[in-house]
Amino acid sequence: MPVHLKHAVKPPTGTVDPEVAATVAAVIADVRARGDDAVRVYSRRFDGWEPDRFRLDPDQVDAIVRTVPDQVLDDIRTVQGNVRTFAEHQRASLRDFEVETAPGVLLGQRSIPVSAAGAYIPGGRYPLVASAHMTIVTAKVAGVDRVAACTPPIRGQVPAATVAAMHLAGADEIYLLGGVQAVAALALGTDTIGRVDLLAGPGNAYVAEAKRQLFGEVGIDLLAGPTEILIVADDAADPFVVAVDLLSQAEHGPDSPAVLITTSDALAREVIGHVERILTDMPTRDFAGPAWRDHGQVIVVGDLAEAYALADDFASEHVQILTRRPREALDRMRHYGALFLGEGTCVSYGDKVIGTNHTLPTRGGARYTGGLWVGRYLKTVTYQEVVDPAASAELGRLCGRASRVELFEGHARSGDVRAAKYAGDPLPWSPAQAAA
Repeated sequence: MPVHLKHAVKPPTGTVDPEVAATVAAVIADVRARGDDAVRVYSRRFDGWEPDRFRLDPDQVDAIVRTVPDQVLDDIRTVQGNVRTFAEHQRASLRDFEVETAPGVLLGQRSIPVSAAGAYIPGGRYPLVASAHMTIVTAKVAGVDRVAACTPPIRGQVPAATVAAMHLAGADEIYLLGGVQAVAALALGTDTIGRVDLLAGPGNAYVAEAKRQLFGEVGIDLLAGPTEILIVADDAADPFVVAVDLLSQAEHGPDSPAVLITTSDALAREVIGHVERILTDMPTRDFAGPAWRDHGQVIVVGDLAEAYALADDFASEHVQILTRRPREALDRMRHYGALFLGEGTCVSYGDKVIGTNHTLPTRGGARYTGGLWVGRYLKTVTYQEVVDPAASAELGRLCGRASRVELFEGHARSGDVRAAKYAGDPLPWSPAQAAA
């Protein structure tokens, strides 16, 4: 039986705060009714930002990019190159095909990019520059014609590095606009902001709820909650590294779960000690501390088989494997947003630089979906063609019988007329034949 050396004081509920839901619904309704006027009101109220135009023109973008240090720009280009390379391999793995399933019956599949995508790049305490790479680069590799990207001002200032990342990633439109008002404007369209087909990118609880409420009118990548990390470790793991990696994700916010599952009681206790010591002077301890206190867990299990099974029950966003044979997890686990194998990699690499996408499912969503990837910007569509008259006649007979089992007479008659036209079958229901 698992032994909990540290329990989560506040287990995540997975429910939406009613006040958040009501606030979001009100903003969406206002943007739907008043468009740009409402957007301007909420931008002023929530961000203290009311420029003449929310969209940056090319000269403004160039001027902002010139303020970013060369090293930062070089690093952005390097990371975006990593993301682009992986996304290109993903795209290449998806092939269109056509197959003749029976003589004269042709069935095919195509992957068509959405026409327009909205990329939301969070700001707030943490300007998530990397989200520009993940949402915009991936969309462009998928072949999306128009990518409209939004990011909020930060305390009234332009987030220059984020704007540079959006520009270098290939955004067609860049808006200094954040929050529910940005998401609603992209989804619904206003006089100055064209509507998109799909929204992508992380955000706070209000942005996530806006995406949830707007889903259906617009596509979304996924509903992301607080960032999660789960580490599976055996007695060969370095407890200091484990502690550092747990806190690397806990700093995202005070509600970010950080979980250790280990086969070693000694390692578990060392990790707890290291976490407490590191937190004392960690610059982001005001987030990481409450996250560890309220949502951190340390669980000791009997063996790795039990560890992997328990980790699958969590279905965590990020799962890091710090064991002697980390690649075993590829065969032993199936519920995770992204897997990080061995001490040489870490969740932070995935978040910031390595090239896989960091927009991933949380709150157990890994049980049924993966994260953002090229395929999320594509519509997998099918087509059919029957070029053999005998095949169409036989399908018509089959369609007639199958449809009448379900009492769909109209469907049945579509089959009947082809069986009649191509094979001379009778049409007893036809007015012309009845008259004859």
